[in-house]
Amino acid sequence: MSSLVTDAGASVLAGESAGPSDPSEPPATGRRRRQGGGLGRYILIRFLLIIPTVFILVTLVFFLMRVTGDPITASQGGRLTPSELQVRIHAAGYDRPLLVQYGEYLGGIVRGDFGTSVSDNLPVTQILTTYGSATLELALYALIVAFLVGFPLGRIAAYRRDHWQDASLRIFAILCYATPIFFAGLLLKLVFSVWLGWFPTNGRADTDVALELQSIHGATGVYLLDALRTGRPDLIGNVAWHAVLPGVALGLLTAGVFLRLVRTNMIGTLQAGYVDAARSREVGEGRLLRKHAYKPALVPIVTVVGLQIAMLLSGAVLTETTFEWRGLGFQLSEYLKARDYVAVQGIVVLLSVIVAVVNFIVDIIAALIDPRIRY
Repeated sequence: MSSLVTDAGASVLAGESAGPSDPSEPPATGRRRRQGGGLGRYILIRFLLIIPTVFILVTLVFFLMRVTGDPITASQGGRLTPSELQVRIHAAGYDRPLLVQYGEYLGGIVRGDFGTSVSDNLPVTQILTTYGSATLELALYALIVAFLVGFPLGRIAAYRRDHWQDASLRIFAILCYATPIFFAGLLLKLVFSVWLGWFPTNGRADTDVALELQSIHGATGVYLLDALRTGRPDLIGNVAWHAVLPGVALGLLTAGVFLRLVRTNMIGTLQAGYVDAARSREVGEGRLLRKHAYKPALVPIVTVVGLQIAMLLSGAVLTETTFEWRGLGFQLSEYLKARDYVAVQGIVVLLSVIVAVVNFIVDIIAALIDPRIRY
């Protein structure tokens, strides 16, 4: 025993004396510099990957939209005579080779020009800026509902694993993400708008309130933000009241996914060795759940949030149509009915860019949380 102690003490002393001057041991600043460089390289690569991703999406959308022919024939084919139709097609340049049109379209996107809609003759950029804020507002409402519902219920399900609370919450999660958006929206309207009369059936605000918010100098188009700028409780309440049912209908879809993810990851962390060690130190169950199990379980969930943004944007089309929430999803359905492929193409490209950028931001957040995420 004494020899072991002596050897251990000698090794410690040797380590203390040789540690700072050992040339094979890099200094702490060097280690931090390499770690920071790894993170910077990871962010740069993820940012550069946005370019080919968006390019592929733009290319697919362009050529798929041309499968049925030129946009003018698709939207105005039954309304114009053949001679008038040819004049319109030639004026718009749709009688030129497809690759030439593709090159001009890419050049227009680089300049911020997405073309002009055929049905209402509006610049697509104006359509995107006018209705994009409404879709952004609805997506934010849905995310708030998803976080407030999915994360707490997921913690309860994990902590009460294999009890009746866990079984009930799992059934609830399945119903959330398995129920079609349009059916959930119609059901909520039927119960809470028609039968109970608690909430309005459609729209982002009452007509007079919407007109007043649109007339505000420097209006952002996000009704709740513009209402908050006025400081008037009646406007804020009216906008918030209209947002409840659409936000819940779209948010429950993602809440079910979050609930299952939080439950699964927390069950894994609750069985980890460091949690057992914390229990052996008589750490309280509340602190154990909050500090030792919950935060580590969030790391893999953050990476899934970007995918859920894409789900929200796709679900926004049906939600906006159900509640007549005049955003990009609602306009997309209207332009599809009119077969206005120029406007459809611009909206789809914008939504694709949003999804790519959001996934880039989520990847950065995940890398900051977990240093192991590097290339």
